Amino acid sequence: MNPYIIATLLFSLGLGTTITFASSHWLLAWMGLEINTLAIIPLMARNHHPRAVEATTKYFLTQATAAAVLLFASVSNAWVTGQWDISYMTHPLPNTLIILALSLKIGLAPLHTWMPEVLQGLDLTTGLILSTWQKLAPFYLFLQVAPMNHTLLIVLGLFSTLVGGWGGLNQTQLRKILAYSSIAHLGWMILVLQFSPRLTLLALLTYFVMTFSLFMVFKFNNSTTLNSLTTSWAKAPALTAMLPLILLSLGGLPPLTGFLPKWMILLELTKQSLALIATLAALSALLSLFFYLRVSYAMTLTISPNNTTGTLPWRLNSHLPSTPLALAASLTTCLLPIAPATMALLAS
Repeated sequence: MNPYIIATLLFSLGLGTTITFASSHWLLAWMGLEINTLAIIPLMARNHHPRAVEATTKYFLTQATAAAVLLFASVSNAWVTGQWDISYMTHPLPNTLIILALSLKIGLAPLHTWMPEVLQGLDLTTGLILSTWQKLAPFYLFLQVAPMNHTLLIVLGLFSTLVGGWGGLNQTQLRKILAYSSIAHLGWMILVLQFSPRLTLLALLTYFVMTFSLFMVFKFNNSTTLNSLTTSWAKAPALTAMLPLILLSLGGLPPLTGFLPKWMILLELTKQSLALIATLAALSALLSLFFYLRVSYAMTLTISPNNTTGTLPWRLNSHLPSTPLALAASLTTCLLPIAPATMALLAS
């Protein structure tokens, strides 16, 4: 694809997100979401592969459905209340419809089934955009809309953590594993959204850093399956040693960065007298940790095959810039010492 076209599409992605961020009117927010969707579709289909075209079609139909529900809910709210303001959602029916539409947009369970299939059909760069940038605008609207049905968010969040852990157990495709990881992390963010929006933002930002690191590792090794990771130790031994730390950070083990948001979310849920929900969420993290460890095992502890097909990738050095990966990997593993300062900031 022409670099000027790619630059235009990336600019449109930023423009759509910025319009949603800057809007207090439902029509403008909807317009920003639509610009975002229309900008990423050509990026998804640029490989002209049947699998990519299928993923693009699924993504377009899903996002169009979510946008239609969101527009219907905002029009219904304007009909009932006479207001188009995002923060003025006082009727329970439009409020619930907005929550469900945004859940469909970002892939919360049980509205998640499109996410693994779409991510599986994309290249790693576009998958990274879909897993990170495309979640910013819907999350802004989540933070702006005061949910009237608090049980709904807890059910969506808890179900997402369980589905995200359970769905990735038997996967061998790395992009599907990343999709279920995304669903599980979104569940953690939604669980605490109504109690501490700042904590949700902290979890979202740390998730972005950790996911960026993991996508960059897979792109550096040009790997999309567990089997293709087995030759990575011969190409980049230092990166091979770093990957388990990144994966364990995603799983939320101390003393790595991923432990920070999960620890604070469990603390907040306990303060809100939701000890059972916190326990179930913590147990669901064990499911996610299992398939993260499977990826670590495939990359670090498996001896690569000695046939010609297995040895060929060893001779192909990656020419990707390593500085962003090194920075992101450092942040993924070393941010836990700032936890006291972060807790003081959230408490203020």
